Amino acid sequence: MSPRAVTIKDVAGKARVSTATVSRVLNDDPHVAEGTKRRVRAAVDELGYNMNQVARSLKTRATKTIGIVAPELGSQFFMLLAENMDRDLAARGYGLVVCSSWDSVEEEKQRLRLLSERLVDGIVIIPTSDQWRHIAAVKAKGIPIVLVDRRIEGGGLDAVLVDNEGGAFEAVSALIADGHRRIGFIGGSLDVSTARERYFGYRRAMEKAGLRIEPDFVVFGPLVLDSGYRAMRAMLQKPDPPEAYFIVNADTHVGATNYLMIEGREWKKRISFAAFDEMPFSPLLTFCRYAVQQPIADMGAQAVRLVLARVSGAYGGASGAPPEVIRLKTRLIRH
Repeated sequence: MSPRAVTIKDVAGKARVSTATVSRVLNDDPHVAEGTKRRVRAAVDELGYNMNQVARSLKTRATKTIGIVAPELGSQFFMLLAENMDRDLAARGYGLVVCSSWDSVEEEKQRLRLLSERLVDGIVIIPTSDQWRHIAAVKAKGIPIVLVDRRIEGGGLDAVLVDNEGGAFEAVSALIADGHRRIGFIGGSLDVSTARERYFGYRRAMEKAGLRIEPDFVVFGPLVLDSGYRAMRAMLQKPDPPEAYFIVNADTHVGATNYLMIEGREWKKRISFAAFDEMPFSPLLTFCRYAVQQPIADMGAQAVRLVLARVSGAYGGASGAPPEVIRLKTRLIRH
């Protein structure tokens, strides 16, 4: 016969308090005396009591968990963001549930439905596109939602962003200052706000310098490694390609570098890249001259602050005060 599970009554008896007091301690009630808290926690540890979180969440409608939905979990940017959020949430007694939308709107809908059914207290999402109605529908259920990295016009959602256009402008301007007059562009789908803003920054830098943008050497595609590989191959196979390129993110940057290392050997001493996303491995990317560093830790901290403020009701809940949009500065790193 399996041993009897320890109950809240056992803890109350051991600590010489009522079951109501034990419940208040386990729920972090600040009004319980410190001495009582110590006795209850000592009893919990000695008896090995495990609170039934499912029952607790059904009663309180709070699970102390936050969900995050990212387009892909293989991206170091997204995982660094999740790691920083997890650290900040843990310090506040919350857990993090991580999901991937596989860069698909339909999968994104499924993941949001899953998280809402699991009664997460709030959701942070890096959206796959500009579509917002399915996200706003979850918010309408009373679940706070915060956008990170990418903005959606519509839905009245809090967002934590960076100065994508300014960062791209600065990086392309640095290539121009180095003497480059023909600069290609490897970008993402213009349906994604970050890709669109970074393209605007590239275009503004070229126009300010009086340089022509060559349509044959401007490519838009998925924000993944293989896309960068294929884009670099396609452009270098055209007659008289540029020797400098701005690349929209770390994954396409790695893909373009892979092509040059594997197949584009004749270009190795001539190509220069400026790219968004300074990563720990960026100094190893042979052709990288400039990288735009995003404040990933600050992005995670701000997302946590916003979503927990909504959860606590400090901003009037999920649908209370007007949305707060934060846009952080980037930093240009020279390699």
